[in-house]
Order: sequence, then C-alpha cells, then structure tokens
Amino acid sequence: MFAACFSILPVAVALTLAQLTENAGGLGGATRAGLAGWLLAHGVPLGTSLGPLGLAPLAVGAFAAWRVSRAGVHTSRAYGIAQRGTPVQAAKVAGTVGLGYGVVGAAAALLVDKPGLEVSALRAFLQLLVFGTLAALVGALRVTGALRVTAVRMPAVLRDGIRTGVVGAVLVLGTGAAMAGLSVALSGGEAGDILGAYRTGVAGQVGITLICLAYAPNAAIWAAAYLLGPGFAVGVDTTVRTTEVDVGTLLPLPLAAGIPKGPVGGLGALLLAVPLVAGMIAGWLLARRVLRLRAGDAYGRHRSWGSLVGAAAVGGPVAGVLLGAAALVSRGPVGGPRLAEMGPVPWQVALAGAVVVTVGATVGAAATRALAGP
Repeated sequence: MFAACFSILPVAVALTLAQLTENAGGLGGATRAGLAGWLLAHGVPLGTSLGPLGLAPLAVGAFAAWRVSRAGVHTSRAYGIAQRGTPVQAAKVAGTVGLGYGVVGAAAALLVDKPGLEVSALRAFLQLLVFGTLAALVGALRVTGALRVTAVRMPAVLRDGIRTGVVGAVLVLGTGAAMAGLSVALSGGEAGDILGAYRTGVAGQVGITLICLAYAPNAAIWAAAYLLGPGFAVGVDTTVRTTEVDVGTLLPLPLAAGIPKGPVGGLGALLLAVPLVAGMIAGWLLARRVLRLRAGDAYGRHRSWGSLVGAAAVGGPVAGVLLGAAALVSRGPVGGPRLAEMGPVPWQVALAGAVVVTVGATVGAAATRALAGP
C-alpha cells in the first residue's frame, strides 16, 4: 500500500500542475487524471474520447518497480527469511505483495472509470498483480540470498554471459539516453517554442516539463532503436531511421523537438558505431573480470579462450532479449487512428541488439584477452 501511494505522488503532482491551470475539473479532476497516469505507467490502457491511450511513462513505472521491490525486501525481513530464505519463500512473499498491489490498482481503476476516461478494473488488477509480483520477487530474491545461490550454481559461461548481456543492454540504452538528451538540447529553441505555446502559466509549463521527464526513458529506448538501425514510428505509416525520416504532424511536446529532421549523412554516420562500441566495452569488462579471477584463484586460471568467447556470445542474445523487452514496454497508442503506432518494433530491436552486442562483446573480450598475454 505504501509503495503504491508513494509511486502515485509524482505523477499526480505533475498532472495536477498541468491541469489546474486550465481549470480542467478542479482538484478532483486533476487527482483522477493523476491516478489514470499512474495506471498508465503500469501498462494499463485508458479509453479516451480520442481513442485508446497506451503509451506508458516509463520513468514512473521504473520508480514504482523500485518501490515495490523495496516492499519485497521489507516483507521478507518481516517474515524472518532475510539471508536464509529459499526461492519458494521469496515467491510467496512476492505473491503476497503483488496481490495487495493488484487490489490497489483495481481500486484506482474504479475511481478513474467514468465517461470520457474509461479503464477496466479487472485489467488493472491483473496487470498490477503481475507487475507487483515480479518487482517484489526481485527484492525478495536479493534479500533472502536465493539469487546469489542460484547464480553460483549456474555454469560459469552462462553466468558470465548473462552478466555481459545485462551490461551490454544497459550501455546501449545509455547511449540512446545520451543521444536523446543531446538532440533535445540542440533543438532547445524549438522545444521552448512548443512549451510556450501552451499558455498555461509557469505552473502548467512545469507540469508539462515533468510529463516530458516521465517519458524520457521512452525517448532513450527509441533513440537506442534508432542507433541500432530499426528506428521507430511516431504514427501510422511513419519512419524514423538513420537512412530515412518520414513523419507527419508530431505530438506537441518539447520531447518531439529532438526527433531527427532527415537521414544521417557525413560524420553523423559514425553514430551507427556507438552501439558496437557499447558491446565492445561490455566484452572488455567481461575479460577484465575473468583476468582478475585468473590471477586470483584456481577457478580463474582454468578459464579458457573458449569459455571467454562463449560467455561473450551468450551475452549478445541476452542483451537482445532485454532490448526487445524495453522496446515492447516503451511503445503504445496515443489517441486516434493516426497515432495508433508509436515506438520501435520489438523483434527488430531484439535482433539488431543481439547481433551488435554479440559482435562487439566478442571482439572486445578477445582483444582484451590477447593483449593481456598468456
């Protein structure tokens, strides 16, 4: 309950600031909009007069996942299974937290569901049940020590490959975040004009800015998809790739100012190498860790070239799955038929990410191992 209330607060404040200045129903209407935004952050679609709204603000979703994972930690400690629990006990804790979270989501949906803004209470319950259970399971597995025990029992190649894949995916998304931020910064004048056109006063503009920040992770994922090659859509029959940009009327948000105006040319083509460099850094980190183990204990000294390259090769598909999942949760419709397709195609991002990270990590790991000598 506390995790739910704590994660509702930021989105409620942002939407309250954005709506109160427009006299959109007063405090009650703004609070209802805040609850709707919180449900949307968990992937619960909203029915509006303009069409379905399903583009989740991932910053709010990530914050909620962190709070629920902390609930899993605290609940595990309350049950006395910290540092000595089993995966089954951790799963029971996660199920308990998830059930409570789902009930809160259903209650929020019942408060939001009115003419003009519709949401299914059953969908909200199931969606938040799954979300809460998975997030709480992460916290419960960590605090009980079950995650560490499971990792130790894994084959070394698989364990190192999973770690490398996670690092590679994070680095690719980090490059996307850097590019998205740089694009918006370079288009600061246009972004400022879009923000000023709202005529909502300072409080309203602050609220709109906070909403843009809530969607910043979505922009980072879309930028990563752009760097990987598949690109993304900003509406039906639109394309934003390094080789082609075909868009119509964009959403009137400052973030839209950062969308490229045309295909990449000249030195800009070097951007395509950024994800590959990210994969090489992941491979370098893998090799450095293996070399430290090699110098420190018998386990490390028996690591062969095959196991090192194998771990790098496993990391590629792991990164692809993670990047594809990120693309999946970052997309969704925004109202009418023209904006029914927003975001990258998950399978394309997964495939491109797997190939790029596999090649980069393998090259980075092999080069580091070769330079280190026998």
